[in-house]
Amino acid sequence: MIPRQIVTFAVVGVVNTAVYYGLYLLFLHWLPYLGAHAVAFLLSMVGSFFLNARFTYRTRPTLRKFLLFPLTNVTNFLVTTAGVYVIVDVLHAGNRFAPLLASAAAIPVTFVVSRRIMLPGGRSAGDRPRVSA
Repeated sequence: MIPRQIVTFAVVGVVNTAVYYGLYLLFLHWLPYLGAHAVAFLLSMVGSFFLNARFTYRTRPTLRKFLLFPLTNVTNFLVTTAGVYVIVDVLHAGNRFAPLLASAAAIPVTFVVSRRIMLPGGRSAGDRPRVSA
């Protein structure tokens, strides 16, 4: 079950990253790069919650999970924001591809934390040992 979840999580991550990046580029027309990053990140996180609930963890999206889900992205947000800043302001590498480069380091942590929130106890129904009656 976990290997399927990892693969699905990766696919959802690719879709979510594409949505995020498209929004980031769109918002760059009106906002400074860190503002564009923050708004695009928040909007794509909502989409990520529903995609992961449905496809990765096959669990019902609840208000409680929705409210806890942003915790899964706190580390991701901090790492990517710091990475974007370093790439753009320290390395002077430009702001167009900085978010894509910065996001790679936070992916494993996000999977572990999101799995714990989406599947209380860290297990899905398919992972639980079966008890004979």
